[in-house]
Amino acid sequence: MAKRIIFAVWGSLGDLHPYFAIACELQARGHDCVIATHRLAQPRVEAAELKFAPMGPHLDVHHEVMKKAMHLRRGPRFLIRDLVVPYTQTAFEEATSAIAGADMLVTHPLAFGAQVAAEKSGIRWASTTLAPMGMMSAYEPGLRRQFPTLARLKALGPFLDLAILHYGRRVTASWTRPVRELRVRLELAPRPSPIFEGQFSPALNLALFAPLFGHPQPDWPPNTVVTGFPFYCEPATLQPELSEFLDAGAPPVVFTLGSSASIAPCRFFEQSLQAVRRLGCRAVLIVGEFAPRELPQPLPPDLSVFPYAPYSELFPRAAVNVHQGGVGTTAEALGSGRPMLVVPFAFDQPDNAARAVELGVARSVFIGGYNAKTAVRELRPLLSEATYAAKAAAVGEAVRSEDGVGAACRALEELLVGARKT
Repeated sequence: MAKRIIFAVWGSLGDLHPYFAIACELQARGHDCVIATHRLAQPRVEAAELKFAPMGPHLDVHHEVMKKAMHLRRGPRFLIRDLVVPYTQTAFEEATSAIAGADMLVTHPLAFGAQVAAEKSGIRWASTTLAPMGMMSAYEPGLRRQFPTLARLKALGPFLDLAILHYGRRVTASWTRPVRELRVRLELAPRPSPIFEGQFSPALNLALFAPLFGHPQPDWPPNTVVTGFPFYCEPATLQPELSEFLDAGAPPVVFTLGSSASIAPCRFFEQSLQAVRRLGCRAVLIVGEFAPRELPQPLPPDLSVFPYAPYSELFPRAAVNVHQGGVGTTAEALGSGRPMLVVPFAFDQPDNAARAVELGVARSVFIGGYNAKTAVRELRPLLSEATYAAKAAAVGEAVRSEDGVGAACRALEELLVGARKT
């Protein structure tokens, strides 16, 4: 029997695409799916042949905003405290409107207003986690990896991670005060911080990544299902000029910062261009919001620059993929079966980078230490050592063999019909 399912999502393409993939498959199974998100995403929602509903924050994300958001230390505070949480009341009202008459709500980790709407309405609710660090376990050094010095203190194990978690809860308590105030007005029972345990549904939490990327931990939320990466097949294809460039020679090194970090890329593209010149390799730069005219001229003949390309088609044709480590980009890079150099900025990116390194498919350098010299130093072994290519191919095969979309849909349909135990 067809059901109406609302996906409350907020963020960049890496945030949106997994929900597009799941919603499209549920729609193919006969359900009615709606993506509730910010208005900037409406054209992409409709291009995916899904219904759109507004749910803020509805922000004009420009260079200065993204520069603050991508700061390693202060970025999370700015994103949550200054960009997302102030719009909790509006997001709650818009989410409440979207779920009227619906059968289920699926929430993104930053959809704080929608999470409150789920509790207030009593609708069937499934939460989601896009990256392993989203569950912030004391048994994994996810938070520690934001601080390279602490990341090396492996001997302290869970004791240090527990201390960091306790510190994080105390520091971030003031960030989410508007969420707590909304709950009081709605006469809802107190709940842990939405940054930590409070974001998870007691009925079902979908961990939308591959098991080899994040192993279950003792303190993960109950009723967590690890689905595998839910890859979205974009309607976009490679531009003819890019296809011609790829066909014309050896596989290039691909440089990209995803849809968010590319708005404030530091000197990533200029330094990457210098590294390409030193290595003498073919390269593709996917520059997003970054203006290609800001690159030093003239450009090498073996370099091609484009604002956007679907990673699912581009990454498998690369020699090495260089990217920022957002979980959506990392998933595509893992699935491509090609080695990668990860240049993390903030949020889950350092943890995602470390996980790729541990799999033997990547090397990593923080954006603060990324320049032409370090890029060349890290790229040379990725290009020349066969072990990276072999491990990347094996991981890519394992990731592609999983049906992340199907697993997510099965879990959601079980919850819809009451077949899941809570």
